[in-house]
Amino acid sequence: MNQNLSYYDAFITHLKTSVERKEPLNLYDPMHYILHLGGKRLRPILTLMAADLFGGDYNDAMDAALCVEVFHNFSLVHDDIMDDAPLRRGKETVHKKWDTNTAILSGDAMLIKAYSFLESYDSVKFVALVKLLTKTSLEVCEGQQYDVDFETRDDVTIPEYLKMIEFKTAVLVGAAMQMGAIVANASLESQQAIYDFGRYLGIAFQLQDDYLDAFGDPERFGKQIGGDIIENKKTYLYLKALEFSDDTNRLQLGHLYTISPTDPTDKIQAVKQIFLSSGSAEATKEAIEVFTSKAFDVLESIDISDENKAILRNFGQELMNRNV
Repeated sequence: MNQNLSYYDAFITHLKTSVERKEPLNLYDPMHYILHLGGKRLRPILTLMAADLFGGDYNDAMDAALCVEVFHNFSLVHDDIMDDAPLRRGKETVHKKWDTNTAILSGDAMLIKAYSFLESYDSVKFVALVKLLTKTSLEVCEGQQYDVDFETRDDVTIPEYLKMIEFKTAVLVGAAMQMGAIVANASLESQQAIYDFGRYLGIAFQLQDDYLDAFGDPERFGKQIGGDIIENKKTYLYLKALEFSDDTNRLQLGHLYTISPTDPTDKIQAVKQIFLSSGSAEATKEAIEVFTSKAFDVLESIDISDENKAILRNFGQELMNRNV
């Protein structure tokens, strides 16, 4: 973990010197605000880690890491508008602190800024990085649209849900790692393998995020507990609860996901109780384990030392044991 802290510290230093406040303030202040709200910096750390593990200098991957982090935060700004989310990392969301129009435009500028950070690389790496970012960006948008569509559908399947979180969340984790591999001149086979490692880890990460949204500690989680329930999101927890429940609980759960009470406290508690009693909460934990194992299986095919494989395995285990 000490090395991960080194990546983190080096990245934060680079972030502070690369994203400045300037005029017009209403465009750049929201960008500065969300990028300095804290967070785990998971994706940029993975970019630096991948570059390092494939024999490159992780400092050379700093701009790629910055690209990934700025893109990720752009998507959060727009997602929070669509969800009307009040909190992000325990603080006001951009559209709540400013207004919706400001948040849309600032988010747009962040997406453009993300691409601009790749301009520091030579032409061969630049083309590979931009192609990867473009593919990933479209998939993230597709995943977000699936997520929105699912809110009004009553027939969402587990495979559809897993595809949605793969596109919305996991492909960016995979891309973050592949960017580090590209910067380190890893082979195409190794690039694909580390992408798959990150993709599986990303699915596990999102499933855990779903779990923590319902059962996390609000002080540590940094987001509104039960936010997915309030929004009637058909998460893995919800879909498994439908699958496992008897007719009575299934009807109750279906009813709870059609109402939007002013005070959602009772609704959240009732849904969580069904998640627990049906076995859905436990099944979600098991799914997290399954996709973490898939990520670790991919490690065996990656052309790096056993010592470096162990570093990735340890990182994955730490990630899955998080409570924030």
